[in-house]
Formats: sequence, C-alpha cells, structure tokens
Amino acid sequence: MRTNARHDDAASHAPGASGVSAERANGAPAPGDGAPALARQPGAGPAVVIDHVSMIYNVTSTGGGDEVPVSAPVRWARRALGRPPIVQNLAVHDVTLAVHQGEFVGFIGRNGSGKSTLMNIVAGQMNPTSGRVYSVDTPVKLGVNVSLVPALSGEKNIRLGCLAQGMHPRRVDEILPELVEVAALGKAIHWPMKAYSSGMAARLRFAVATATDPHILILDEALSTGDAQFRERGQARMAQIREQAGCVLFVSHSMAEVREMCTRVVWLDQGDTLMDGDPETVTVEYEQYMKQLAAGNNLAAHKRKFELMDRLVRTELHEVHA
Repeated sequence: MRTNARHDDAASHAPGASGVSAERANGAPAPGDGAPALARQPGAGPAVVIDHVSMIYNVTSTGGGDEVPVSAPVRWARRALGRPPIVQNLAVHDVTLAVHQGEFVGFIGRNGSGKSTLMNIVAGQMNPTSGRVYSVDTPVKLGVNVSLVPALSGEKNIRLGCLAQGMHPRRVDEILPELVEVAALGKAIHWPMKAYSSGMAARLRFAVATATDPHILILDEALSTGDAQFRERGQARMAQIREQAGCVLFVSHSMAEVREMCTRVVWLDQGDTLMDGDPETVTVEYEQYMKQLAAGNNLAAHKRKFELMDRLVRTELHEVHA
C-alpha cells in the first residue's frame, strides 16, 4: 500500500503484510450505501485512506489574525522593514476518510474550503502538515501527472502522454481512436496544442489522464470547462473506470453534476468536514446553507454548520495485519 505523508512521519507497508481498514464510528454503515455493489463487496476494500490529515499555510497578512510565533529580534526586524506579520491559514483540519474501490466521491464546498488542497495532498503534490494518505496505487490527477508539449498537435500529445505513462507503442496505436473520440476535438486534434482554448486543453488532458485506466483518478473541476458533448463522453469514460474497480475523487461546484455522477458526497467548509453521505441529502443541505449565506443570514448558517459537525459520523481507522 502506497503512503504519502510528511517525511518525518513516513511509514512503509509491505504488500500483504499490513494495511488499513476503515469503518464508521459507533457502528453506523459506511457512506455511499446507494453505491454500486462493487463498493460494498467484502473484497472491495479502501483504495484511498486519508488519515487525520491537516494542512496549515503560513502567509503574510495585513488584516490581523493570530501571528505565527517568532523570536523578538525577527519580529522587530520585520516591523522595521515594513513587512506584514505572518499568520496561519488552516486549509484542511483533521480530515479522515476512506474511499473504497468502485466509489465515485464528490467533494463540494464554497471557495477556500480546502477541496483542492486535499486533492493535491492525495495526489502527492504536497505533504500535509500532519497525518497521512494511504493508497493502493499512485493517484492520477488530471493535467498533473503527464506534461504535454504546446508545440505538438493534440494527436501527438496523446501519443506522448501514453508513452510517458509506460504504455507500449502498439497499445497506443490500438486505443488512439478511442482517446481521440473522448477528447472530442474534431479537426483541432491535428492543431498544435498552443492554439487550444483552456476548454480544449482540458479535454486533451482528460483523454491522456484516463488512457491507462487509472485505479485512482482525481478530477478537480475537470468537466466544468467542457461543453455538453465532452461532459457526456467524460462521464461515460469515468463510469468505465469505476466499473473496473477504480475510484474517482471529483471536485465540482455544479450540484447537478455531483448528483448525477457521484455515489457519495463529502462537504468541506473552511477545512472542516461537515457531511459525508448520500449525494441528494448532502447537496440539498449545502444549497440551503449557501442560500442562507447569500441572504446574509450568517448566524443561522454558522449555527447549522456546527450542528452538522456535531452530527457527523466520523470514520475510524484500524491497523490490520495478515
């Protein structure tokens, strides 16, 4: 089992020797009971385990806040040089989740809630301040794992991306027509990538990222830049990945998209986990919360937030040995 953790917390787990099992606290069923049967089969264990992950950024601020403790000489020197104080931003706070094989988990929340930070941690792009991430395979984050060449055509970039992921040239030739269809770029597939719009580039990256049937796929607003044709093909491709015992972690601000595609939804707000469960239930609650904030009912919204946090059934992790 692969681990992604702070260097001073890193631990190795030999395959078959030990691992992590996840269950809901106080005996409640795991979220996503409406998920495909694969996600609930005894042999379909966790594909990704997020174990008490927190992320704190140190940033400069001119608006006050709790300053990061520094020595008096450093503090005086910063003031003398006119530099703003350094404060802490708690982007992700003690998140513990288990994503099982075959699940399609949506992550929702207003801007600044820690969704993208958490996805970057799971993808191995950054180390958490505390906690660990375990995964059965290397997560593939759309547009990150393979660097494409702007001067090359879309078709050549697909070939290059597939080869960079270790695919045999013969296999690339076999699946190229399918990937071209998924990208849905038409004649633009023969244009240099530097001539693409952001939406066209996103289509190309999606086709490359899903070429190797990734076991763990991370999509951060990946379908928001595409049109209806691309979204339909992208959803079909992700359904194939899920059917092959892979899992998808999907960040989106489109509640319609989340309800249609996800088997389970996690709601984050200012780094905290508020809800984790059925897509319809979680998205309806989220939309009501956002309406309260938009109407200026901040006290009612914050009260509801803390009620949801108190009611949240948290995931508990246990070390298991073969």
